[in-house]
Amino acid sequence: MIYGYKRPIQGDEQMTNQLTTVEVDQLYIERHPYAKKRTQLEDLLMNLQAGDEVYVENIVVLADSLTQFEDLLKVVERDEVAIHFLHDNISSTSMLQMSLIEATTFFAKLQTACMSHRTTFGMQEAKKQGKVIGRPKKSDDNLKRAFHMYQSKKYTLQAIKEETGISKSTLYRYIDQLGE
Repeated sequence: MIYGYKRPIQGDEQMTNQLTTVEVDQLYIERHPYAKKRTQLEDLLMNLQAGDEVYVENIVVLADSLTQFEDLLKVVERDEVAIHFLHDNISSTSMLQMSLIEATTFFAKLQTACMSHRTTFGMQEAKKQGKVIGRPKKSDDNLKRAFHMYQSKKYTLQAIKEETGISKSTLYRYIDQLGE
């Protein structure tokens, strides 16, 4: 049997660009992008039998980390199932034929993609909960005072930090932003 699996990912939140080039017998669609409570993936894995094939657009659709990817590969190998990753043009069986440099490059890209996916959707979830994203802003008065102290060359960076609460790295970051 040929299965498909889709879930929202960075750049395709509506899943409109996934599995457009393949026909499947049964499609499993996860309605959220998060790592936990992936009930559709669990259902898919429970239904697999030897000789089945699973199609996903790319590995990030299936796995949120290298560890999870490894666990999934162990399951499909044990169950004698093939997974096809359309975007990457590879399958769970063809990965074994990669050279070490190809595999290293592939997994480095995978790790970056997984982190980007988690960060993007984690930030969206935090915003929904009303959390502020990014560095806390320093008051303009403190920044002006820190700049003045720095430009006067009468104060050490430690003295500026003690008086204004602005660290060396923050001060330099704001100075660099003014220069741009």
